[in-house]
Parts: sequence; structure tokens; C-alpha cells
Amino acid sequence: MKTTLLLCLATLCGALMAFAAEPSKPETAKQSAKSGDMPAESAKEIVLFDGKSLDDWEMVDIGASGAVELEGGLMVINAGDSVSGAVYKKAASLPMTNYEISLEAKRLEGVDFFCGLTFPVGGPKSCATLVCGGWGGAVTGISSIDGLDASENGTSNFVRYEDNKWYAVKVRVTPANLSVWIDGKHLIDQELEGKKVSVRPGPIESYLPLSFTTFATTAAIRNVKLKVLEEPKKQP
Repeated sequence: MKTTLLLCLATLCGALMAFAAEPSKPETAKQSAKSGDMPAESAKEIVLFDGKSLDDWEMVDIGASGAVELEGGLMVINAGDSVSGAVYKKAASLPMTNYEISLEAKRLEGVDFFCGLTFPVGGPKSCATLVCGGWGGAVTGISSIDGLDASENGTSNFVRYEDNKWYAVKVRVTPANLSVWIDGKHLIDQELEGKKVSVRPGPIESYLPLSFTTFATTAAIRNVKLKVLEEPKKQP
């Protein structure tokens, strides 16, 4: 019986020694994420305005345009006689399709559009403008689709905006579709097949291909980011 007991003790000691010597297993993907590692997807996000500088933006004065200034971490576009705004100077390094732009905007003063986001739709000269609060504050839509501006085409929506309130804006551009969300609501879902996309002829043509503009209105912009989207896989 003593022999049996000694054999059991020896077996137990051997198992404990083997367990202690076993190398630790590498962290799983979930464990790594919990430890604070950023996911690979974050590498595809580009900050266009970080609230620290306007070095990457250039004011465009079409005549009596308001100044574009950095105030308290915000891009403030002051009201001019008509269109005022700034163009992103590094647009040539950005994708022309398969991307999303997100931002927050608010109207500080005025009664017309406070967020005119002009963006490329396939090329630097093939652009469109998201107009938030145009035509006296009543219209939100895309200018232009088949030559019709935001007040005339199928993207036209009525959205009531309040002064001094932030609104979350997101635009998604793919070869097949142009979509817009305001405060999380999918407001515009425009298929692009067979459609001609362009900006409205006039002052906005000076703000291609990527810019923010207002019309006789003072606005603030913050948290501007671009996310590169993966191209959809083709069906075999």
C-alpha cells in the first residue's frame, strides 16, 4: 500500500512540474482587443479637421465672402454676402469613391444653409454638394442630380434645424450609391446608375473637390473624418 501511495505522489508531482513548464499561449484576438490594442480598421480613418489647426484648409473668397477661422477648436465659417467657405488642400491624396465623411455642424447665425459639404463622386471634377438648410433653411438634399439642384430632385427633404445645436452628418459614396445620414437618420439613398452628378453652376464651382461652405450664414464645424471603405467583392 505504501508503494501505491508513493507512486501516486510521484505521478502528481510530475504533472505539476509539466504544467509549470508549459509555455503560455498567445493572446486571442478578443483578449488583445481588451488589452487596449486598436483594431486594424482604425488605420483606414483619416482626420480631416482635428480642431487644432486650419493648415490643411484654404479659405476661398468669391467676393465679399466671410472669413474662415479657428475658434475654440472649431472651424467657424463667418457669414458673407453669399457663399463663404474653405477647401481641403490635400484632397488629391484621398479616395474619390468608396468612402464615408462624418462631421458635426451647427448654425450659429443666419437663415440659409450652414453645412454645404462638396465632395467627389468618382473624380475630382465630378462632385456633388450636400446642402443642409438651404433655400431659407427648409431644404436638405444633394445638388445636383441630372442637372436638378437639391430643391428640385428626389433627394430633397425638409429638416428643421435649430440654431446653436450640433447635428451629426455622414455621407457615403460608392460607385453605385450616394447616401446621407443626419443624426443617424438615413435621409438620402440615391442610386447613381444612369444619373449625372454635378455641382450647381455658379460660386460652388470654386470649391471643388472637397469643401465646406455656407450661404449668408455663420456656422461651426468639428470632428471631420474620412473613412476608407473596402471595395465590394465581385461575385464569381
